[in-house]
Amino acid sequence: MAGVFEVEVDGVEHDHGLQHHDHGIQHHDEPHQFDVSKLSPEEKWRVEHAKMHAKHKGHEAMHAEMVLILIVTLVVAQLVLVQWKQRHPKSYNLVTLFQMWVVPLYFTTKLHWWRFLTTWFIFSVITAYISFRATRKPLSCTTPRLVYKWFLLLYKISYATGIVGYTVVMFTLFGINLIFRIKPEDAMDFGVSLLFYGLYYGVLGRDFAEMCADFMASTVGYYSASGMPTKHLSDNICAVCGQPILVDVSEEGIIENTYRLSCNHVFHEFCIRGWCIVGKKQMCPYCKEKVDLKRMFSNPWERPHVMYGQLLDWLRYLVAWQPVIIGFVQGINYVLGLE
Repeated sequence: MAGVFEVEVDGVEHDHGLQHHDHGIQHHDEPHQFDVSKLSPEEKWRVEHAKMHAKHKGHEAMHAEMVLILIVTLVVAQLVLVQWKQRHPKSYNLVTLFQMWVVPLYFTTKLHWWRFLTTWFIFSVITAYISFRATRKPLSCTTPRLVYKWFLLLYKISYATGIVGYTVVMFTLFGINLIFRIKPEDAMDFGVSLLFYGLYYGVLGRDFAEMCADFMASTVGYYSASGMPTKHLSDNICAVCGQPILVDVSEEGIIENTYRLSCNHVFHEFCIRGWCIVGKKQMCPYCKEKVDLKRMFSNPWERPHVMYGQLLDWLRYLVAWQPVIIGFVQGINYVLGLE
């Protein structure tokens, strides 16, 4: 059954240029009515626009109060989060990681985004297995390399996906999609989807990598809370995975190279890349000396990975905490009757 709506603004019914005819007879003694199912998209937008104005007319004071509540809540929430992160970083990171994992799942399930739910399930299963391996005691000698290879692979895939998505969005804005006869809305949806996948899994992967790095650092036991090493590290042993170094620093490896830090400790390429970039541990796993990433990765094509990691840190707040804050604001408005 087709829906019929009336639109009234300032006590006068408006049809925004639309007339309703019933078998050629116009009803002048009734409010203007029209069948929404027969309207064009532009006309439907006009109707919704008129209904919105009619609904919110005379509520200027209420709207100002709602905006003030939103601003105050955002400021207070930001201060609370900053203090929480400074005083109790482990609990803050754990709660943020949980929200990063759950909040998008709620919205995508509600919207029936099965493609995202499929990738989320695959990511969750593999990451759960990797995290389980990283938290075992005693730690298996093959676990650190497995952990860092997975998160490094995930990091590269998310980085590439985000770049492709951003490129598609920019090409669509400049109209390049028309050369390939692709509709702008289709190209934009594709680009935004890739950008969302890249950023979301990039943030979530980095958080899980940092959690696994904390567990393995304490399990490997090369340094203690006081900063003093608890056992000796041989010259030909990687301090991250505990496996022998097979390729000399000056040699070019077939699968991976060997890196030497400024403190003269050597590591497998996959291990130190995962430790410093993916796990956000910018210090030597053995002696905790500060690592100069620009010196270690002199290739200019690798430096944007560090900047990309900083961007993901900023986006974590937007994805994990912003929906919670907005929901809290809506709760305040509901309690005060500001609807």
